[in-house]
Amino acid sequence: MGRLKPNSFAYYRPNSVASALQCLATQPDAKILAGGQSLVPAMNFRLSRPACLIDINGIEALAHVEVCADKVVLGALVHHQQIHEHPSIRQHFPVLAEAAGEIGHLAIRNRGTLGGSLVHADPASELPAAMVALRAVMEVAGVDGTRRIPAAEFFVGWMTTALDTGEMLVSVHVPLSSSSVYGFAEFARRPGDFAYVGAFVERAANESGAVTWFGVSDKPEYRPMSALPRDAAARQAEWQQLAAKLEVLDEPRMRRKLAVVLAERAYQKVEEAKIG
Repeated sequence: MGRLKPNSFAYYRPNSVASALQCLATQPDAKILAGGQSLVPAMNFRLSRPACLIDINGIEALAHVEVCADKVVLGALVHHQQIHEHPSIRQHFPVLAEAAGEIGHLAIRNRGTLGGSLVHADPASELPAAMVALRAVMEVAGVDGTRRIPAAEFFVGWMTTALDTGEMLVSVHVPLSSSSVYGFAEFARRPGDFAYVGAFVERAANESGAVTWFGVSDKPEYRPMSALPRDAAARQAEWQQLAAKLEVLDEPRMRRKLAVVLAERAYQKVEEAKIG
């Protein structure tokens, strides 16, 4: 077997968002390079053959975590390990910090970026589902200005997002809430593997709730619940009813069964968090 290497490409390293957007506008077959944990392997296997790479790692404005009065703003270049360890994220969104700690291995978390994971939109990834569960809003920029897209509308299908040609994700706005508690659980065949199935569960102060599954369909699946049953049997029936309606990628019997099991595990994390 020969060495794996990508096709030839042009390389740009802009130092501002405006410069990056200008590159995107003038290079029709360009890809944004952030952490490169998904793009570079795809290029080495020649599954992706961009004519141009726009390396945004020099744009310091995209590497921030900012706590505001009603939200936390995460720059697109914030690394997975930063999300896992950052004290403000641990304080306000412990479920997000926990989920980020399950991504790959330490070397991957130290290089992989929030924006890269969200734009790649792998249905088995933790962070896209986390952003849907937390009702985050994506801020994307193009040469004509910026726009904001709710996470539930940002992921539209298998590794496909609502980004238009010439746009790039610049930040994620996660609203602060004192009325909801979240739990997270996933199943992977080996530590560091992509999750086979995972779930985020929310319980609100008014006893309503929601479950967000990933690794089941071609995008995160958010299901609101007018009431999250306290009774275990009623709750199990609710998980099963919701899971039965999912459009499953493959192995539907196994994935639906795991969806139910992991929703219940995530719910138990909610109860533990409330006790804590």
